[in-house]
Amino acid sequence: MWQQPTPVARVLAAMLVFAISFAPAVSTAGDVPESVGPQGFLTWETARNLPELAFEDKKGKPLTLADFHGTVVLLNIWATWCAPCREEMPTLDSLQAQLGGERFEVVALSIDHAGIGVVEEFYRETGIQHLRKYIDPSTLATSTLGIEGVPRTLLIDHKGREIGRLVGATEWDSPAMVDLITRAIVRAPVDSY
Repeated sequence: MWQQPTPVARVLAAMLVFAISFAPAVSTAGDVPESVGPQGFLTWETARNLPELAFEDKKGKPLTLADFHGTVVLLNIWATWCAPCREEMPTLDSLQAQLGGERFEVVALSIDHAGIGVVEEFYRETGIQHLRKYIDPSTLATSTLGIEGVPRTLLIDHKGREIGRLVGATEWDSPAMVDLITRAIVRAPVDSY
């Protein structure tokens, strides 16, 4: 005979559904997280190859992740209509100001349907000064990368492989996150730049 679940069982079931819903996609045994770092950042045991991702710069010049080969990239998928994205953008700008250069770049990739104009307006309104403007006019970045929802941020090594990711927003300029990114930059050989 079926019995009504207890309140504890209902809470546990809800937590399980929540965890499954927000877990990153793991496609092979090599994609097992090695560790969970600061603020829930997942670091992969083995670097993951990424699919080709096409997007544009502010002038409409076509780009792919291959254009950043030799540079450690923090790829942030975001949109101006996303409240958590809007909140974390100043911290990404600060991270770019601290660490950006030929060895590292924050690539803040907007998936706004309205185009680069809304990104430019947002940057002006919020005083974003150090991030370049990138847009995915096809809005296919999320499906190409197999992610649901924004913000999602991937840490990509100098060879173009994903070495970790974060689901949701964070304070990217916090000491713990700056240390995490700095360690990724230091691991990349200088002669690859």
